[in-house]
Amino acid sequence: MENKSHAFWAGLFTVALLVAIALAAFLFNVDRSVRVPYDLIARTSVTGLSTDAAVRYRGLDVGKVQSIKFDRTHPGQILIRILVDTNAPITHSTYGSLGFQGVTGLAFIQLDDSGRDTSALPSSAKDVAQIPMRPGLLDQLQQRGDVLLRKLDRVADDVDRLLSPEMIDQFHGTAASIQKAADGVAAISQQMAPVAGKLPATINQLDRTLASTNTLITSLNRPDGPFETNLNKVGTAAQQAGDALMSMDSTIQELSARVGYDTLPRVNSLADDVRSAARSVDRAADTFSNNPSSLLFGAPPAAAPGPGEAGFRWPAARAAAPAAR
Repeated sequence: MENKSHAFWAGLFTVALLVAIALAAFLFNVDRSVRVPYDLIARTSVTGLSTDAAVRYRGLDVGKVQSIKFDRTHPGQILIRILVDTNAPITHSTYGSLGFQGVTGLAFIQLDDSGRDTSALPSSAKDVAQIPMRPGLLDQLQQRGDVLLRKLDRVADDVDRLLSPEMIDQFHGTAASIQKAADGVAAISQQMAPVAGKLPATINQLDRTLASTNTLITSLNRPDGPFETNLNKVGTAAQQAGDALMSMDSTIQELSARVGYDTLPRVNSLADDVRSAARSVDRAADTFSNNPSSLLFGAPPAAAPGPGEAGFRWPAARAAAPAAR
């Protein structure tokens, strides 16, 4: 009896423990969050997506996929019913895309917002709102696959032309030219080694020259230095020269006044006398040339004055004058 009683209580305890574990698992796994249904309209493939897949809004879990089915009213279109938490910011500009978890190939719904219309998008079980589904990364790669393949073909052709025998020969020639240039640089470096060895002495001499120059400049900048003293002497000499020039200027002005008021009138009178004498000589020369005998017999009588000249008289007046006498 004691063994049966012990087994009974042990079995009862086991059953009660299993019920408690099941109840705890149910309570911990039950989803108490309030979610709103939305329909995603997909016109591309949804490979890897299944029910109960995660729905994330910019990386945060906000719900799960409830169902995936074809849209009977639009052939080729897929309706994805998702349940989203009420606190998720679903707006009129929210859109969905297909994301993949690592290398497992499992897909999930990625929600995002373009920000064009930030007004909230209401939805309910009776009137389910629709959200557009944009192509994911793999869909974009598939759509652009032909273009990418053509570009890869062109790249491969360019690589083939680049690796052609002619180009390889050119590469060899370029490498040989570079090697020659490197050898030339090495030779120049060897030739420059003696010059580089003289650089320290040259730099020391340059330092001494700079020190001497600095000393000279300091000496020139001193108020009692030779440069300032010589400048003062030059200034004094320039001032004395200026005074001499001013005295010379006054002397020249006085001489100019004497010449203008005393000498020039005398020179003008002398010039008039010279011109009168020259005219007399001209007249004597004309008389001698016209009548050489005048040198022996004297000058001929002066010709009678003509009309308009002083002493001119008309013939009738000259005849009447003797008669009156």
